[in-house]
Amino acid sequence: MIFKGTYLVSAIPGFLLMLIFAGARPITNMENKNYSLLTLGDSYTIGESVLPADNFPNQTVHLLKKAGFDFNSPQIIAKTGWTTDELQSAIDENTFLPKYDFVTLLIGVNNQYRGRPIENYKTEFEKLLKQAIQFAGNNTGHVFVLSIPDWGVTPFAKGRDRKQIAKAIDDYNAANKSIAEKHKVHYIDITPGTREASTDASLLATDGLHPSAKEYLRWAEKLATLIKKQF
Repeated sequence: MIFKGTYLVSAIPGFLLMLIFAGARPITNMENKNYSLLTLGDSYTIGESVLPADNFPNQTVHLLKKAGFDFNSPQIIAKTGWTTDELQSAIDENTFLPKYDFVTLLIGVNNQYRGRPIENYKTEFEKLLKQAIQFAGNNTGHVFVLSIPDWGVTPFAKGRDRKQIAKAIDDYNAANKSIAEKHKVHYIDITPGTREASTDASLLATDGLHPSAKEYLRWAEKLATLIKKQF
């Protein structure tokens, strides 16, 4: 009888024993892998005026590692002051992996700051987003667009028309959100939170313009939550 003594064990195939002793949890292809994150942007992505570990790409990876996901350090293609065309030039000159597990795109504040036409932004942003999707192996569910922060609430904007800046930022974000929705990628609206810096200086870095590590953590938490849902 197979139900007596060790015969019960020996009569069960080895792979079923693995499931039994693992709590009947099947092993998937998503386990035992180092995941990759590519982040494309400007000063808000590289983390101007904060330590590298405190920018949102690195804080996102840190949160995901704490959650048990083995991520490599993020690849960051970003520089303070970049506009959409300057990011495009950097992408054209860089070398990339054949595919990334997750990709983020946050760009446009410098287009707005320099007073460039929003129609020009739309064209260049959509091209960048299409490339981001390609970098993610055409998996739109693994691409994340972040909205542009409102720098008009910062001390740097003192003496400027803050309402006009806010409207311009809103217009740019309406454009990138529409394009993100068109291509069915995730959209993370961080702009309302950045406006809290008007009354909370702890959300700003020491330069009085860029976000602090505390603010970047809030972005990272939103992004990490969405990435975890993809598993």
